[in-house]
Amino acid sequence: MISVPEQVKPLYEKLSRKYSLEVEPLHIRGKIIQIIKPSNIEELLPDGSPTTIENFPFWVKIWEAAIVLADFMASLKPVTRVLEIGAGLGIVGLTAAAFGHEEVVITDYEEECLDFLRLNVAFNKLENAVVEKLDWREPKELGKFDIIVGAEVVFSGRYFEHLYRLFHKYLAPGGVVYLAHDKERMRTLAPFLYLAEKEFEQAVSQRKLRAADETYDIVISRLIPRQYTLETRNSA
Repeated sequence: MISVPEQVKPLYEKLSRKYSLEVEPLHIRGKIIQIIKPSNIEELLPDGSPTTIENFPFWVKIWEAAIVLADFMASLKPVTRVLEIGAGLGIVGLTAAAFGHEEVVITDYEEECLDFLRLNVAFNKLENAVVEKLDWREPKELGKFDIIVGAEVVFSGRYFEHLYRLFHKYLAPGGVVYLAHDKERMRTLAPFLYLAEKEFEQAVSQRKLRAADETYDIVISRLIPRQYTLETRNSA
């Protein structure tokens, strides 16, 4: 039995009736972010079907790129507003809130994913973090943000244009987008960055994450809208 704050006990009980839950601690720059998550992925699959790429619940995994991006956010001087897109378990957004960014909006689309996000915001006592449902195809009003972050969010060419529009819609003047992906995703990430070149100034860096017996190469991409593009769109 995991001890959770009173206000999210009904949410925890709802999830624990459906899934076996565990707490996974993440150690980031001297702080511990506690993640309540399903301990058995098979419980998320329909009718005990085998795990395939089509039905794998991607939001339930703590991705190495998310850990690297969370560590990066912990190193930045806090800003007023941060938006995490495609958050999954919200590692990046939770870390940003824990390290003093003033308001962090953590978003995803899957309802159960949103339940876990709300649970973990309360479990980590992060009063400066809020959870919102966000459909990339029809993005609602959330205001403007100094930083937008996303880990493993560039996974299909059919979402490229949606992402570009999200960045233009939500970035405050002078705002920055930081994306993190495993280098193995370059087959999809490279075309995304190539097409974004017309609208965004870019910088790319590579970091290594050593976990157990493996080393992961993680690419962090920084995108800043080109000023002429913002001016054109704002006057349209």
